Amino acid sequence: MTENPQSIEKRLFALQDKPYAAFTAKLIPNIASDRVIGVRLPQLRALSKELAREDCSAFLEALPHRYLEEDHLHSFLIAGSKDFETCIAQIERFLPFVDNWATCDSLRPACFKKHKEELLPYIQKWLKSDHLYTARFAIGMLMCHYLDADFKPEYLQWVAAVESDEYYLNMMRAWYFATALAKQYESTLPLIKAQTLDKFTQNKAIQKARESYRVDAAAKEQLKQYKIN
Repeated sequence: MTENPQSIEKRLFALQDKPYAAFTAKLIPNIASDRVIGVRLPQLRALSKELAREDCSAFLEALPHRYLEEDHLHSFLIAGSKDFETCIAQIERFLPFVDNWATCDSLRPACFKKHKEELLPYIQKWLKSDHLYTARFAIGMLMCHYLDADFKPEYLQWVAAVESDEYYLNMMRAWYFATALAKQYESTLPLIKAQTLDKFTQNKAIQKARESYRVDAAAKEQLKQYKIN
């Protein structure tokens, strides 16, 4: 069965929860409230699994989408792609149209777990993008896939080199460094001690690390001294 943008929009509105739409709009203040239908994420994920069995090519080509939930659905459909090259092509087409943190952070392709070496050059390219959410996505991928067995200290410098006044980008940078402190403390601490990050990112990373159950009490106490006043 072929699903066109109009039929998918109709299916989304059939799941509408108006109070939830108002709640969601407050969480994502940089987009217009009339772009939010009000569909809960579990329902969107369930719908994406249904649509993955159908021909959604017309929907995936119809960019930009009007509604936030269409963007979320688009990201879930991409994330389900099993072919790395196809997934990358779809991501590169979609990223320029991503305009909020929620859609950006919902884009988590499963196939990346098996293609980490091939993914790195794309991450390096995306980190240099002038588009806020493309760079945010790149940092998210480094955080998801390269802070465990595939970690290299140089990746910390990649994120540190990103310079921006954008709140939603620096929040992701802070989240990345806080997670790095939780998972790779000894490698990350020298960067934090050097205090070369901007004040917001440095202090927010320390705050998040100190709130994490994965960072021990001694490390939390040590980190306090590296806040920038």
